[in-house]
Amino acid sequence: MMTTLHSRIRSIDNVRGAVMVLMAIDHVRVFSGVPAGGPTPGIFFTRWITHFCAPAFVFLAGTSAFLYGMKLSGPSTHSESPRATSRGDRGALARYLVTRGLLLVLLELTIIRASWTFTVDYSEFILAGVIWMLGWCMVLLAALIWLPTRAIGTIGLIVIAFQSAFGLPEGVMPESWRWLWEFIYPVGAEVRLGQAGPSVAVLYTIVPWVGVMAAGYAFGSIMVREPAERDRLCLRIGVSATLLFVAVASLGVLLGSAPDDAPPALFRFLNQRKYPASQLFLLMTLGPTIALLPLAERARGWFADTLATFGRVPMFYYLLHIPVIHAIALLVWFVRDGAIDAQRFASAPFVSIPEGQRWGLPLLYLVFALVIAVLYFPCRWFADVKARRQTGWLRYL
Repeated sequence: MMTTLHSRIRSIDNVRGAVMVLMAIDHVRVFSGVPAGGPTPGIFFTRWITHFCAPAFVFLAGTSAFLYGMKLSGPSTHSESPRATSRGDRGALARYLVTRGLLLVLLELTIIRASWTFTVDYSEFILAGVIWMLGWCMVLLAALIWLPTRAIGTIGLIVIAFQSAFGLPEGVMPESWRWLWEFIYPVGAEVRLGQAGPSVAVLYTIVPWVGVMAAGYAFGSIMVREPAERDRLCLRIGVSATLLFVAVASLGVLLGSAPDDAPPALFRFLNQRKYPASQLFLLMTLGPTIALLPLAERARGWFADTLATFGRVPMFYYLLHIPVIHAIALLVWFVRDGAIDAQRFASAPFVSIPEGQRWGLPLLYLVFALVIAVLYFPCRWFADVKARRQTGWLRYL
């Protein structure tokens, strides 16, 4: 049996809100100068906890696409397969995904780029970041939604599991094509616009993330089941993925050789490859995320309501949080040091600050708390606006 879609699924909003909040920790870290991970537990876990953000963000974007397609078919009870919807409904969903995806790519190159650097100078570099990747994955998902839901999920899992196969063409493709393939999967090619143009920093490649989004889309068919069955399947999938990670990662630590100056075993166990996201990285992050969905569905109180507020407006939050963090960080630098030196953030999010000048973790987390407090009020306002109007351009934020 499937449940009807008269209202939002609270667990998705709560979990998505939680990862949006965690995301701010990492982006405050950028402007603080604290490195991405390090030898101390505080620095290591400040970075590690934010690893859950991108996988959950992309996975739940796929789930939301499935739910949006179901809503296009009307409020009645639906069957599992999107083929039960009309061809026109799937066409409308495909148009929405393509339009929103290309809009996200445009936003990455303009507003988001300017928010990171507070400049419009593109002569040095262009960032192909998480929103760029999310946009192109939506465009590709628009082509996949015409397949049965089970087939989409299978394709997603295959892309994740066999992502290394996308690196095989490196040895046979012409040198002139390597820069283009760098957007698909890393092959070590330099991406530059023209011989003297800016370089392109490809932070997130399409593979394996398009597989994560496709798997999330298929997961939507679980989220519309009756609550008891949905919770059981979420726990089964999430716990199984987490246990698989623990088993394989533990073997890697136990059987692998480590030099004398290697970090502790726990750090090596948790420090899985993010760029591109390895299979273990995705098991480590998506497993617990899926397993916690039943708990998130039952969460109530002011804290859960706050997370749900952020989770209902994820793109609005994303577009707002980077310039807010940047502005507050500059103010904190001025108050602390008497100078801003904004030029060192002209290459953000790639920032290098000498160790003696970096913030301490207490200041980093204090600024993080201030940022979340500042963001709550505009996000609550926009969530109320979206609740009253769900048509027009509001659909894309």
